Amino acid sequence: MSVSIFHNPRCSKSRAALSALEERNIEAEVVRYLDAPPTEAELTDIIHKLGIEAKALIRFGEGRAKELGISRADDRADAEWIALMVENPILIERPIVIREDRAAIGRPLEQVLALFDE
Repeated sequence: MSVSIFHNPRCSKSRAALSALEERNIEAEVVRYLDAPPTEAELTDIIHKLGIEAKALIRFGEGRAKELGISRADDRADAEWIALMVENPILIERPIVIREDRAAIGRPLEQVLALFDE
């Protein structure tokens, strides 16, 4: 089973998700996405696995979003939102856990754990 987590060690929700995986003996590739941002293709794939629109992956409460002047009310194509996240990975919601062809955002943590309930 292939599992990865897009992780920000400064985020308590991200640390909790990683800890929950470790407690269940689930080995996950830890991707520090702030240090190694995903490409447009990778982010597009993740969004597809999450089953959401790109805009839903944006952290509009981040200071960087305010600096860029973006908000939930903005009407942009998915490609534009994705480009913004690639250029500004701090905008990407976290944590994201990917298990093969499915993914979940760990807010709440139960969404991540549901990936492993079978």
